[in-house]
Amino acid sequence: MSHWIIAPVVLPALLAPFIVLAARFHIGIQRAVSVAGVAALILIAAGLALSVSDGSILLYQLGDWAAPFGIVLVGDRLSTMMVLLTAVLALFVLLYAIGSGWDRRGWHFHALYQFQLMGIMGAFLTGDLFNLFVFFEVLLIASYGLMIHEGGNDRLRAGVQYVLYNLIGSTLFLFALGSIYAEAGTLNMADLAARVMLIGPEETVGIRVAAVLLLLVFAIKAALVPLHFWLPSSYAEAPAPVAALFAIMTKVGAYAIIRVYTMVFPPDLDVMGGLHDFWLMPAALVSLALGMIGVLAAKRFDRLIAFSIIGSMGMVMVAIALFTPEGIAAALYYIIHSTLAGAVLFLVCDLVRTGRPNLDLRAQAPMLGTSLTAGVFFVGAIAMVGLPPLSGFLGKLLLLDAAYEADLGVWIWAVVLIASLISLVGFSRAGSVLFWKSHSVTPPEKMPPVARPAALSYVAVGGLIALLIAHTVFAGQVHRYTTTIAAQLFAPAPYITTVIDTPGKLSPPKEDR
Repeated sequence: MSHWIIAPVVLPALLAPFIVLAARFHIGIQRAVSVAGVAALILIAAGLALSVSDGSILLYQLGDWAAPFGIVLVGDRLSTMMVLLTAVLALFVLLYAIGSGWDRRGWHFHALYQFQLMGIMGAFLTGDLFNLFVFFEVLLIASYGLMIHEGGNDRLRAGVQYVLYNLIGSTLFLFALGSIYAEAGTLNMADLAARVMLIGPEETVGIRVAAVLLLLVFAIKAALVPLHFWLPSSYAEAPAPVAALFAIMTKVGAYAIIRVYTMVFPPDLDVMGGLHDFWLMPAALVSLALGMIGVLAAKRFDRLIAFSIIGSMGMVMVAIALFTPEGIAAALYYIIHSTLAGAVLFLVCDLVRTGRPNLDLRAQAPMLGTSLTAGVFFVGAIAMVGLPPLSGFLGKLLLLDAAYEADLGVWIWAVVLIASLISLVGFSRAGSVLFWKSHSVTPPEKMPPVARPAALSYVAVGGLIALLIAHTVFAGQVHRYTTTIAAQLFAPAPYITTVIDTPGKLSPPKEDR
């Protein structure tokens, strides 16, 4: 049994109290420890992803207790890919927080940051639903502390709203877990997949209710309409580095839907009849449309980006709702893209905030560093809108190709193309107001001194843009890998066998490549 799989959870869990207890008043030490910890996470995540790239399944049994009685962590292609994506994103966001000085504006930023990473990593690696709930709660606690970092009435109000909506989701999660345990007698996902298959057609009411409740919980986390109300204000008011890290938070909900509804409640199961087609797909299409309409209607730059996150999650959920290998592969490719693009735009928003008195989308006097900030905004906007040549365009092509023969294929094509046009208009309007029309405004005689953004801030944003470019250049290799992930998800027998039938064994026989 390899112990490396628990390292992405244990490492930030150890660093956070160390920062609080040993380096509370030493920001330099906090920064060094935090950056070193995230860099180590990247190396560990890369090693885990490499070790499962051939189809192996990594199993870790806490206390050496076998599933379904013990707590297990499971690493496969999907979970390790998401862990690696989170670690890489966290490094550049952390560098931006240090360069911009955001980590100095409140207490315990670096400790909360590590706890946030612990929750995200645990959610991706856990093998049972109860511990998924536990890690969701770790996410909620840490993210609330990060949201109100630096304080302020608006931020506090948005944070309270964020917590209330997520507490509702947590309550529904507990109801769903109770219902599932009452019907199946287990919460381990591998064991649950085997037991749900044995439930007769006349006894499906309880498990179907539980499946619907669980889907509602994950839809709240993924900001899927009509459960998206918490996101615009929460993300818009959060500190920019926190909002950039939150770009992966909605993907936790998408990951949970992919994991649970391909293995435990697959679409061909009688229990799930109609749930995917008649609820999830329409909600995803409405989310995509509403998000991009919000981009067009937004009057502040931060809310424009928040609505673009809703729209991008709608795009991801449209691909997931197809529940085909091609759709899941397209969704995973787009998840990587939208996470990086969303983080870039939130950091650009902070660069704009540094040089302007507010983020209103109206012409104001030019800011310092306008050309460079405009350049990174231009790249981020192209990526989010999905214009060629960046990876957003390729992701949409993969989605449209996967939906070509779907029952709602015409609707999917229409909504995706029209929403893309609307988002193009919205981002074009924002860019022209922020960076072009500002030169027609005469600066007032007495302007408060404005600091130029730090060089490290641009380095962090540039690093994320470099990853977007790499995601485009190596699109073929990435898509082939996401295709193998989708194939593994739709053939879960090795996962189930590793967790349940062969406890203590590191991996099942490797797949033929």
